[in-house]
Amino acid sequence: MRVLIVEDNRDAAESFGLLLRLAGHEVQVAHDGLQALRVFDEFAPQVAFIDLGLPGIDGFEVARRLRKNGDAGARLIALSGYGRDEDKARAREAGFDDHLTKPVEERVVNEILA
Repeated sequence: MRVLIVEDNRDAAESFGLLLRLAGHEVQVAHDGLQALRVFDEFAPQVAFIDLGLPGIDGFEVARRLRKNGDAGARLIALSGYGRDEDKARAREAGFDDHLTKPVEERVVNEILA
């Protein structure tokens, strides 16, 4: 699958990307919200894992803009250090399909990509 990782922590993004590449996925990485929007348009991922706490525009706004632009075909997964019900509801309202709390288990990622 084509997978976009949007994460401002470069080490975490590269580690996550390496894990997905080793599983056979094509991966692109963006480190902020505006870069994510540009890469999304060029790469057309099937799944995007998007950190909510990004510099510039946050992950919520990235999801809103993608959905507004008609990018509804991609599955958007929110990544956050917070997993309260209200955090998950806010992610759904922004346009995310799912919300994962960090650290994310490899098993859960594999289930999403299956």
